[in-house]
Amino acid sequence: MTIPRHGQSPILTRPEAETLALSALGWVLGDADRAERLLALTGLTPEQMRASLTDPAMLSAVLEFLGRYEPDLVKAAEALQIAPETLIAAQEILSR
Repeated sequence: MTIPRHGQSPILTRPEAETLALSALGWVLGDADRAERLLALTGLTPEQMRASLTDPAMLSAVLEFLGRYEPDLVKAAEALQIAPETLIAAQEILSR
């Protein structure tokens, strides 16, 4: 899988968008405060999140969470070594 890097066009397949969302979720969960904020804003419990790891709606919600707070979006993109626009493109794909 070749995910576009910074400066490249964010054209993704659905499987790439899903993989990227799972990576972003891992990044979010790596910080307790951020993880608590994700759960509070999405209304999901940890059990519901684990049970829906393959659900495009849940994966889209994770990326939407990042997209609504630019500092986290930028930090996540840097950690994943991609452009922030790629995370937004992945969210758009998963929300369809």
